Amino acid sequence: MPVDQRYAHVMRPLRYSINVTLDGCCDHRAIPADEDLHRHAIENFQQADALLFGRVTYEMMEAAWRPSARTEAMPEWTEPFARTIDAAKKYVVSSTLDRVDWNAEFVRGELGKAVQQLKREPGKGLFVGGVKLPMALAELGLIDEYEFVVHPRLVGHGPALFAGLSKHVDLKLVSRLEFASGAVAMRYEPRR
Repeated sequence: MPVDQRYAHVMRPLRYSINVTLDGCCDHRAIPADEDLHRHAIENFQQADALLFGRVTYEMMEAAWRPSARTEAMPEWTEPFARTIDAAKKYVVSSTLDRVDWNAEFVRGELGKAVQQLKREPGKGLFVGGVKLPMALAELGLIDEYEFVVHPRLVGHGPALFAGLSKHVDLKLVSRLEFASGAVAMRYEPRR
């Protein structure tokens, strides 16, 4: 079937999501996880053909969710999330890892060009998490949607998001979702 030229320029979107406390901390150990949040993460992953991780996020997710790497029992309600992330295609940006093998491959070359190429491939979208890689992608203007899941907690420490960003990124709110825990997921798109 020939490609409709009206849509030949459309790229699959790169979506970013992060859990953060009211005082700006995005340390996953400071944020309580529950069944609703895991279900929401599955819905996010289902909007993507692949996950894009930096080394730290890849290693953290692999240690927690790869069946052969798990060292502790998880609540039963985490199993759908575990199966979803285990099966997901993953791209990893790292200059220090020698190999990846959890349904993953490296993103090679200049970051902006490599991610643009991934976005040009057909599909539903890409999903990125973490702190450092999204900072670099925001600098390059490559993130199409930002989601901040804000938790009603003050923790008094970091890391903080986008510290050192060289320019403002103005966003417009496109949706808002409240969870029973009091957390609120807010989705934004860059104003272009």
